[in-house]
Amino acid sequence: MREQIAQSTARISVDPDQRFEYLVLTVAAGERVSDARARLVEHAEYGKWELTRSVHLYGGTRKYWMRRRVMRVQRTL
Repeated sequence: MREQIAQSTARISVDPDQRFEYLVLTVAAGERVSDARARLVEHAEYGKWELTRSVHLYGGTRKYWMRRRVMRVQRTL
């Protein structure tokens, strides 16, 4: 399984102020679905990611897009 973190861009997101960051998980055709599901659950539970989109491609490859809100912290000093 390959993981790729992508910052919110115009080609992925329609948000002009970049409120979300995206994580793209690519699962090869030979890997089990239960392993992919466990990896998605771990990211959702511990990393606060939510599943946005999933695609099953020709050849058996699967891609999952997960997103989470970018927390902007303002200085108090």
